Amino acid sequence: MSKTVKKKRVNERSNMSLRRKLSVTLLLSVIIIVLLLSCSQKKSYRNVLLATTTSTYDSGLLDELIPTFEKENDYWVMPIAVGTGEAISMGKKGIVDAILVHSKQAEERFVQEGFGINRKDVMYNDFVIVGPGSDPAGVKGLSVAGALEAISEKKEIFVSRGDNSGTNKKEKLLWEISGINPTGEWYIESGQGMGFTLEIADEKNAYSLTDRATFISFSSSFNSLEVVIAGDEILFNPYGIIQINPLKHRSLVINFEGALAFVDFITGDQGQKIIKNFGIEKYGQNLFYPY
Repeated sequence: MSKTVKKKRVNERSNMSLRRKLSVTLLLSVIIIVLLLSCSQKKSYRNVLLATTTSTYDSGLLDELIPTFEKENDYWVMPIAVGTGEAISMGKKGIVDAILVHSKQAEERFVQEGFGINRKDVMYNDFVIVGPGSDPAGVKGLSVAGALEAISEKKEIFVSRGDNSGTNKKEKLLWEISGINPTGEWYIESGQGMGFTLEIADEKNAYSLTDRATFISFSSSFNSLEVVIAGDEILFNPYGIIQINPLKHRSLVINFEGALAFVDFITGDQGQKIIKNFGIEKYGQNLFYPY
């Protein structure tokens, strides 16, 4: 490997680590602000707090959507990037005004329990299983179940997010459908976001499940990680947005109008056009597809 390539990869990893540190710093700052606002019950009507998945944040999609929305609306959207499970938990506590997540069954339960209203489909892409190009488990060409069975039988390392995110929920479902209980030293739970989990998988020449958007946006920093399983119907990955029900949190100030404005924007013609075109210029392909 040339010194130039090595230097480039070191710089890319440094940039990834910096982005992750900045994301964590931003998250902590927003949480502190949220707590202060909740305690004072004087949250500005202009702030729309959005709990969303790491994939919408890390991919850069929100960097395209939010500024356009804010130019045309009298609201500021403050995204908090967490896993789907944590986003839903924040919604149940009334910490945020809306959630943008990707676990439809959990989303529908959230609405049925009265915590959310006005759930709308936003976009979709797919999950993929990634692994080293050498494919030591020999999963290429197999079904999802066949691939997971091969990985577990050969005890090739599999790195899971293990954080109750939408991706982690899907991964658990895939293991369950495959009839496998993944345990042992070969199965690693990072407890981290998707970008960091992929970084671990790349360093360990391991397999992992990821949404396609995050993989594409981080792919230039990987040594050998590539998509080895894709295209199965079970890997479909829809995203939905839900407003928080203010009637569940009468003692808090839920920005219902601001959240509604953002829901209408992201599911309307302008927001859907941004989603449709996002990623094509930079990556040569879509990261998400509008409904």
